[in-house]
Amino acid sequence: MGPTGSERAADVAVDVAVDVALIPVLSDNYVFVLHNSRRAVVVDPAVAPAVIRWLRQRGLELEAVLQTHHHSDHIGGTPGLLAEWPGAQVIAAAADRERIPFQTRSLNGGEELTLLGRTIKVLAVPGHTRSHLAYVLPAVPGGSGELFCGDTLFAGGCGRLFEGSAEQMQRSLQSLAALPADTRVWCAHEYTLANLRWAASVATAGALASRAAIEARLLEVITKRRAGASTIPSTIALERATNLFLQAQNPAELAERRRQKESWAG
Repeated sequence: MGPTGSERAADVAVDVAVDVALIPVLSDNYVFVLHNSRRAVVVDPAVAPAVIRWLRQRGLELEAVLQTHHHSDHIGGTPGLLAEWPGAQVIAAAADRERIPFQTRSLNGGEELTLLGRTIKVLAVPGHTRSHLAYVLPAVPGGSGELFCGDTLFAGGCGRLFEGSAEQMQRSLQSLAALPADTRVWCAHEYTLANLRWAASVATAGALASRAAIEARLLEVITKRRAGASTIPSTIALERATNLFLQAQNPAELAERRRQKESWAG
């Protein structure tokens, strides 16, 4: 269903700054929280208890949940959040009403919404699933843009082609690569180390991403992970420079790199 009249009246963008926090859950998932001093928007809550605890500790009210796709490690916590905040919106792909049945606001790529006083652009990025969405907060003065891309784009990688084609995935990745270079990339899994180890193992001197750039990033990521730190967010500029999937010249090349990554034993 669409927004109510009261929701539409409240949806006025003033392009204020919001903070972004990440909550590690399960073995390698991240749940993201956009928030100001009073209200919060949660992206892809895999589980509820850790998110509820985080919000309650800070006295935040849940305004909405953004779902990128239907997989259980992205929507599993949403019913629990709704039990705590029954008035919260759940925003998801209109084409996924059956697989995300608790959504209250159904959108398609190319639409916009406003939450927490910020404009949010909705992008259709199929490939990992057929109805995958990404959410972009354009930059405001003094800040960078924010991209919440679920499992389409990873730091140093991309999602598996479970439902979509290599053609769809390449188009989706290129649409994300076209975002401003300083856009922060909030992908939903901590896969960066494995992605870059694979990339370093296959990159050649003639690859679009230089071997030196990949290896330098890999060393930084190893240091972060040894210290227990997250490698997220990345940036669009960093992905353009070091992500072999983002640099695939055609769908066949992307599909072959995806095949190599999945068979890699490193």
